[in-house]
Amino acid sequence: MSSCNTDPCKAEACKIQDCLKGNNYDESKCTKVIDNLYKCCTQFYEKNGTDARSVCCPIPRLLEFKIEQRKKEMVDAKMMNWK
Repeated sequence: MSSCNTDPCKAEACKIQDCLKGNNYDESKCTKVIDNLYKCCTQFYEKNGTDARSVCCPIPRLLEFKIEQRKKEMVDAKMMNWK
């Protein structure tokens, strides 16, 4: 398993922590940095394979689920704004 010191997505993971702390742990204010971590993790798994592990990234199956969940939430948010 990778160490967070050498993890290629460490910077993105740390930005999430900083954002959450700075926004009273309101995840809705940190969506951009969360998306950036998920992009980094996707690239990590594309480069290293789905058997690779990162302490800063969810396992591939969970990452895929989280990305799909976020896409659905964006659609739901847009629909709410139309009302």
